[in-house]
Amino acid sequence: MKKSIILLFAFVFFISCNTKDSATQQKIDNANAVAEQFLIDQQIPGMAISVSQKGKMIWSKGFGYADVAAKKKVDPRNTQFRVASISKTLTALAMAKLVEEEKLDLNASIYTYVPDFPKKKYDFTVKQVGGHIAGIRHYDYTNNEKELFNIKKMSIVEGLDIFKNDSLLFKPGSKYSYSTYGWNLLSVVTQNAAKTDFNEYMNATVFSPLKMKHTTLGLVDKEMPNRTAFYIKEIGKENGKVILGPKVSNEYKAAGGGFISTTEDLILFGKEIISPTIVSKNTLDEFVTSQETDDGKKTNYGIGFGVAKVKNNTLRYSHSGGGIGATAFLLIYPEKELVITILTNLSQVKIRDLVGELEDVFIE
Repeated sequence: MKKSIILLFAFVFFISCNTKDSATQQKIDNANAVAEQFLIDQQIPGMAISVSQKGKMIWSKGFGYADVAAKKKVDPRNTQFRVASISKTLTALAMAKLVEEEKLDLNASIYTYVPDFPKKKYDFTVKQVGGHIAGIRHYDYTNNEKELFNIKKMSIVEGLDIFKNDSLLFKPGSKYSYSTYGWNLLSVVTQNAAKTDFNEYMNATVFSPLKMKHTTLGLVDKEMPNRTAFYIKEIGKENGKVILGPKVSNEYKAAGGGFISTTEDLILFGKEIISPTIVSKNTLDEFVTSQETDDGKKTNYGIGFGVAKVKNNTLRYSHSGGGIGATAFLLIYPEKELVITILTNLSQVKIRDLVGELEDVFIE
């Protein structure tokens, strides 16, 4: 009798596991089909997607080429893409560590940490800058040579020269206006609060502890063998040919958009946000809670994290990234213990379409 019961339980367990594996495999098959079609539709040379659930990688795949001419295929573990503005999210964790160590006060004036930044009509706080409600401007798209196609190698302090003398766009706290330059300023805030080089602090505080071995600043003057080539579409043509993009320098942006990484490294980061070890959950909560403007309207952005409810009222922390030869998305669903990372080596990809399709697949 006992033997029969044991066999019955074993059979039920086997069926349960197989059903679960089958359901997961069906999701992966569906996601793979969606991704392959998206690659074709968007003319993307190379893309990587990685997905983890409940702490385990369930799907990780490279599509197309990191370098078309060399026929070098994308490897989600090793191929480094520009993550662009996802750099803000990575830096937010380092800032959280400084907060926990009482080296950084989010509600302090920016001048507490960068006293030589030119004085403006209004004072503004670190938190306001981090939430894009301080009034610092974004790129001037009428001056692309200086602001987007810049090739001059600069330090993060030198990079402030691009915008530091410009007036604020509005009274801090009154509006939301996305600003990469605000986060460039936070690079210097982080460096000064940590009293060490920004990149060294990021490595010591975030990348090394999380074993993100392929995440670093993208350097304009150094060969980085695992780094993808960067592609754009010919300007001014409806169905423009995909060509190599111009060489650009991004390291001066640092927190604003200077890092390169892999999808599998970003999975490690996403898992940390769901189950934090570097900082306490209480400290992290302030960064993943939407800020509000003075009139009480939520901005749907904390400090380095977009905050939203998506399919089936599922909470999502996320950040997109776009730059020369890069369109990217980091998606973290803490309640589902789900992380999705997407990196491509082409500018201006309609990546939100893919995000929606993948959410339809993986979120029940």
